[in-house]
Amino acid sequence: MSPRSAYSITLILLSAACFFLNSCASTPLDAHQSKMLVSVEDQLMVLTQNGLPVKTYKVSTSKFGVGDTPRSMCTPLGKMQVAKKIGGNQPKGAVFKGRHPTGEVLSPNAPGRDPIVTRIMWLKGTERRNENAFDRYIYIHGTPEERTIGEVASYGCIRMTSKDIVDLYSRIGVNAEVKVVKGPIKAQAKAAKHRNLVKVPGKKELVTHEQNA
Repeated sequence: MSPRSAYSITLILLSAACFFLNSCASTPLDAHQSKMLVSVEDQLMVLTQNGLPVKTYKVSTSKFGVGDTPRSMCTPLGKMQVAKKIGGNQPKGAVFKGRHPTGEVLSPNAPGRDPIVTRIMWLKGTERRNENAFDRYIYIHGTPEERTIGEVASYGCIRMTSKDIVDLYSRIGVNAEVKVVKGPIKAQAKAAKHRNLVKVPGKKELVTHEQNA
């Protein structure tokens, strides 16, 4: 089996595990025990809650690369936090300007438009390498340009479809951790194996979790 095929199978199994855990959970997920792992290479986000992976989303990071230099329009790497959540009562496609809804609502892939829509999660850096994130207005937000999701296309923020940003918004609380890495999800899962967070999916055991995470 080629490395690419093995990698694809790993992602499929991880997604299946997330679907199973999300569908079969008997108690509501704690919105304040959330962590998001974003892979620039994969253009994917994995949401974990209480140490368990529960959802994967396609995302779009900056087409200018990674970094935290002011006015660079790059996506910062490292651990950050959701400092503010904005727009929870707005409809899908609601347009924001200066973090305030304008009253306009756009459908997905509306021609000639590229505003921030639906929801905003404003990020604050917790490391020196991303200390400018808040002042640079780095968000996780919805975009009408849904055809570009899964590709590097943003101007520094982490973009999602309106459907996915609404779902994510409902699952996380303020101060939830966001970690952005350059490498693939697979490499992070292998590293996390030694911290009892997420095991690399195998034939008999897809995921494991840390007690009292």
